[in-house]
Amino acid sequence: MTFSETNVLTTSQLAELVTEQDSLQATVTGEISSSCQSKGCWLDVKLADNQTIKVTFRDYGFFVPVEDLSGKTVVFTGTAKRTVTSVETQRHYAEDAGKTPEEIAAITSPKEELSFVADGLVIK
Repeated sequence: MTFSETNVLTTSQLAELVTEQDSLQATVTGEISSSCQSKGCWLDVKLADNQTIKVTFRDYGFFVPVEDLSGKTVVFTGTAKRTVTSVETQRHYAEDAGKTPEEIAAITSPKEELSFVADGLVIK
């Protein structure tokens, strides 16, 4: 997929635009904080205050390299919305990220977060 890198939002701008009940089509740029080390099926992109946006890929239509992508800039396009992530799903993501059993066990409650389903992305 090709997409235009014009009218690109920062992750902070995106977070301000997406309210609890809205979804938003957007192209966004940000810094990768972590990524799936198992299959390359998701990214966490930094927000302010140590928060992240979970970026997954529509219909598992593509993947990112299974390597440490932390600190790299990414531009992604698709749909953002607020979601509640279950404990089970959070633990699955933590396992994919290579977290320790203790870190995984410490996840005990659902988490409201900003999520993004990408139709395409470019890692710079």
